[in-house]
Amino acid sequence: MSGTAEPQNAIEVRNLWKIFTSDERSIDLEDKERLKQLEDSDEDTVAVRNTSFSVKKGEVFVVMGLSGSGKSTLIRCLLRLAEPTSGDIKINGWDVCSLDTKQLTEFRRKEVAMVFQHYGLLPHRSVLDNVAFGLKLQSIAKPERYERAMHWIERVGLTGFERYYPAQLSGGMQQRVGIARALICDPPVLLMDEPFSGLDPLIRREMQDELVDLQASVKTTIFFVTHDLDEGMRLGDRMAVMRKGRFVQTGTPDEILADPADEYVARFVQDKRVQLEKANKKKTSTSG
Repeated sequence: MSGTAEPQNAIEVRNLWKIFTSDERSIDLEDKERLKQLEDSDEDTVAVRNTSFSVKKGEVFVVMGLSGSGKSTLIRCLLRLAEPTSGDIKINGWDVCSLDTKQLTEFRRKEVAMVFQHYGLLPHRSVLDNVAFGLKLQSIAKPERYERAMHWIERVGLTGFERYYPAQLSGGMQQRVGIARALICDPPVLLMDEPFSGLDPLIRREMQDELVDLQASVKTTIFFVTHDLDEGMRLGDRMAVMRKGRFVQTGTPDEILADPADEYVARFVQDKRVQLEKANKKKTSTSG
């Protein structure tokens, strides 16, 4: 960990690049011609392009974009599940890109938890053992980790299912297990990569409600990736719209909806704007 001062932001990212190519470490990022070749190639991908941003402590920061915009690669770079090609990442003062293998393991166990789109549960462990797994990695004694696991199982509405296995649960229930497993270690930062995208609309809404309620009580910093505008507007304190590896606009959901930065963002929010305009007209005609 670099320095002892309390960081002002939970996440700080500067000039982050991620290029998928066979020789990414030898790429000169100032070579515009070479970058153009990579962009035009069918074999290489410039997934994250010179991206900088910060996330405040306790904030829900939502990254939105169409498929292929780079948002999932970005969130994986934060945890170094995808190794950045270049740039700086600091999370709660940890200089993530400079960590060696042992330090990175410690960082992942103590500072950050991740909830994946496809749950990532251990199929041969019960709900109780899945939720308690992070505490087991921290060598917490079984009575304590089970006690804490039962608390979080109750918090996410799964009391009575602690002895079930993932295959016996619905998708929404499995996602609740994933959230409980992430939150049990009290992570300062929670990364969520389209965690509700595979759920039915009603269950998805319930999970969003659950996350809003949990955030109100635990105040964890959440970095949330989605392609669903309604979800992003509902959950985010701030949002970033991503296109071709860049943030094209960052602001509150209301700011982005009211004043799109360019044609891409305007198209992205168009349906929502039309929906709100119709609702306002209906409200006006009804009140009139």
